[in-house]
Amino acid sequence: MARTVSLYEAKTHLSSLVEAVAEGEEVVIAKNGVPRAKLVPIPVQREPRRPAHAMGISYIADDFDAFDETIADLFEGV
Repeated sequence: MARTVSLYEAKTHLSSLVEAVAEGEEVVIAKNGVPRAKLVPIPVQREPRRPAHAMGISYIADDFDAFDETIADLFEGV
């Protein structure tokens, strides 16, 4: 069952609440007695992400992020 804390308590004790959540506890934050948010732990990533290659891209050109005047003009409305 989740522990409920007031918004004031959550602001005052955020660090300790985050530690409690990291250990598996769920914390509900209420404003004027009405639940507004829930702190839950983020799942631990066991292995590094691997690219899906969904777009079939296997090569990125060396100048991929180089400045392009034509594209800049499109953004600036020239």
